[in-house]
Amino acid sequence: MAQSGAKRLEDRVAVITGAGDGIGAGIARRFAAEGARVVVAEIDPANGETVAAALRDEFGVDAMFVPTDVTVEADNRAAVRAAVDRWGTIDILVNNAWGGDRAGLQRVDRMPDEAMEHAWRINVMGPMWAMKEAFAPMRTAGRGRIINICSLNGVNAHMGSVHYNATKEALRTLTRTAAREWAGFGITANVICPGAKTAAFRAFEAANPEMAAASEAAIPMGRIGDPLDDIAPVAFFLASDDSVYITGNTLFADGGSHINGAVWVPDLGD
Repeated sequence: MAQSGAKRLEDRVAVITGAGDGIGAGIARRFAAEGARVVVAEIDPANGETVAAALRDEFGVDAMFVPTDVTVEADNRAAVRAAVDRWGTIDILVNNAWGGDRAGLQRVDRMPDEAMEHAWRINVMGPMWAMKEAFAPMRTAGRGRIINICSLNGVNAHMGSVHYNATKEALRTLTRTAAREWAGFGITANVICPGAKTAAFRAFEAANPEMAAASEAAIPMGRIGDPLDDIAPVAFFLASDDSVYITGNTLFADGGSHINGAVWVPDLGD
């Protein structure tokens, strides 16, 4: 949570996709605690409204829920435009949403094309559409912060999830390219690869308790991260003026999981 004293994101405007739960909700809370005005861009209306109301009630900031399916170009652009229409600009864009797995654990040769295409729209095209919409107001302001949430799945090439792995690594490349091209406009673009107990992890844990426990035990720090306490502070740093000279980087907020790779050998069949 924010410390007493000045709020470091006072009057800044943030759009966060997938902010209705997990890492997105944790980041939204941390940004609001630091004074930011927040668009909760979320596909689930109940979760989105609940988080936006909590930001207003608990932190006294202006926050609004915007229904957002990140596989739809118009929705990504509308979330950014909603911030600009209401507050005149956008300072921070966090592309975090993951719309769920449509394939389960599948070997590369069995991965359905539809699952690959769905992941591509969520993890690459959705962020790109939002970034393109945010570019003009950020360029006009002479500053901007793009924070894209990627994954150790891609870095470590986890078995059984090529659709997620490949598209998250594509998002890292997209982020680095934008960082290079937009640096002269005062816009930074960085990646966080988190290890946290999200809704997706909770679902995996429920279905595969032994594998989940083994994966968590293999983390050098001995635990999986908390979205609010462990991941949101990293996003706050990248959103703040302290990171003004950092762009095109990947920050691993994972308890050290990236050092030796994760223990992940699921049975994918013959």
